[in-house]
Amino acid sequence: MTHQFNIPQRRDFIKAIAALSGALPVWAQAQSAWPTKPVNMIVPFPAGGGTDAFARPMSAAFAKLTGRQMIIDNRGGAGGTLGAGIAAKAAPDGYNYLMGAVHHTIAPSMYPRLDYDLERDLIPLIQVAAVPQVLVVNPKKITANDFKSFLEMLKKNPGRLNYGSAGSGTSHHLAGELFKLQTKTFITHIPYRGAGPALQDLIAGNVDMMFDGLGSSAAHIKGGRIKALMVSGTKRNAAFPDVPCSSELGLPDYTVSTWYGVWAPRGTTPEAQARAIEEFRRACLTDEAQAVWANQGADFPNLTGAQFDAFIKKELAKWSQVVKASGAKLD
Repeated sequence: MTHQFNIPQRRDFIKAIAALSGALPVWAQAQSAWPTKPVNMIVPFPAGGGTDAFARPMSAAFAKLTGRQMIIDNRGGAGGTLGAGIAAKAAPDGYNYLMGAVHHTIAPSMYPRLDYDLERDLIPLIQVAAVPQVLVVNPKKITANDFKSFLEMLKKNPGRLNYGSAGSGTSHHLAGELFKLQTKTFITHIPYRGAGPALQDLIAGNVDMMFDGLGSSAAHIKGGRIKALMVSGTKRNAAFPDVPCSSELGLPDYTVSTWYGVWAPRGTTPEAQARAIEEFRRACLTDEAQAVWANQGADFPNLTGAQFDAFIKKELAKWSQVVKASGAKLD
């Protein structure tokens, strides 16, 4: 069937086609050109921590792939919530992102007055890494050579030993509280402004132990500066096959993973989100980045969009229960 147009209709039709044909190349060009300037990635912890251990290799790979710099902007403080608040208020222009972590699903249960809402103000894009928690000690201060003798030491000295964390309300903190609950021990919590400073004090002997993400501890374990006594989960980690897992040590319910992901400020366009997810995934899958992941005992979960969002909701519920059961409070 042939449609007949009168003159005004024909003019309107021609204008519409012209407008569309002009718009499509501009839109396509804008999308294919991203990024046209440096991308800002807020890391809400000091340099040297677990988040940095994945953000910086991803940044280097991103720059190599796109020809544009990814600026790592370390904004430590308040268990990662200070930097997250800054990211939540950043311009949603496709050039501002947050490299957050499991800590941000714990924070709502620990901090009564956050100046941002994780689900309302930030859009989950991609989970880039997941590593098990590992119990590490200073070998000069903790002379026990295995977990059994270490546990005996803890029970004989309630409150005399301490553990450092990336800050109150972080996974390092809650991992320690969960450990205390399940082993019926008491260890004093020493919060820091990030995993990096806590780890340095552990190496220096200023704290006795730490429940750390394997990613930031791996190099120091291999270098003999700290000693690993247990890795969380139901299986040993391939990067450290000699370190027993919690389930074989009589703690089958002690499963704590430190994971890392990228969020965008609410208002970032779907097109910008899609391009960012694509480029961040490509960066994580480069041979250089994957070598770093493997060296740190990390997996690349590759959860994106709605999948990552659903995972976050489960983590929020899980950590809320742990906080209530442990009675953990801000120090």
